Amino acid sequence: ANVTLLEKMLANAGYRYVTSTMNPRAVCPLHAAHRYDLILLDLQMPEMDGFEVIEGLKEIETDGYLPVLVITAQPGHKLRALQAGAKDFVSKPFDMLEVQTRIHNMLEVRLLYRKLDNYNKVLEQTVLERTAELRESEARFKSFTELSSDWYWEQDAQGKFTKVSGPVFEMLGIEADQMLGETSTVLAGWNADERAQLGANIASRRPFLDFVYSRTNADGTMQYLQVSGEPMFDSASRFIGYRGIGMDVSHRMRRDLA
Repeated sequence: ANVTLLEKMLANAGYRYVTSTMNPRAVCPLHAAHRYDLILLDLQMPEMDGFEVIEGLKEIETDGYLPVLVITAQPGHKLRALQAGAKDFVSKPFDMLEVQTRIHNMLEVRLLYRKLDNYNKVLEQTVLERTAELRESEARFKSFTELSSDWYWEQDAQGKFTKVSGPVFEMLGIEADQMLGETSTVLAGWNADERAQLGANIASRRPFLDFVYSRTNADGTMQYLQVSGEPMFDSASRFIGYRGIGMDVSHRMRRDLA
């Protein structure tokens, strides 16, 4: 009688997609197939009680939201049902206006929950897409720098090298571990005035382009290096270091100076 009464009330209220069953064992399979926005569940049923049905529904609703409104005549069952995962309850004998109000409120919450879930999924997908775009952009940037220069470098906020790729170590005649974690000033032979000018650019956190500085090698020959760099900032606009490219222009400089 209650099922028929509720079906009629829902139809009169304009709800079109309503399924009913008197078999408690059919509730979980039906919900798995249709994913209802709301389940009106009488806790007193033959063969198995409503609490067993709730446990079965939990295995389907793995996201943790159980759209169940329980109907019970037992005062002690209300708290137990809520603790089991039901979202609301109606006491027997029920008032039809109260039932309609609780159904309306639960469906509004369910709609908001689904919107939030969809938003989170869209946000997660957007993050994945942006991350992929960033990686692709970084790969293109690295490829470009490798094609247009002899080496690529990065320094932290203290001016210490954190990344160097390319044959710069061979060009300078040093071991990799001599430069990583250090500033370039640890290497001997640089022209002091040129190094001071480059250091001033870096200290002011300005980008610089095609800056040429020289180094006197141990055998007395001159070596000329050309570097370009730009400051790096994090998402909070804090300075985190420099990155740039460099190349050996000794041959060109010797020719121009000849």
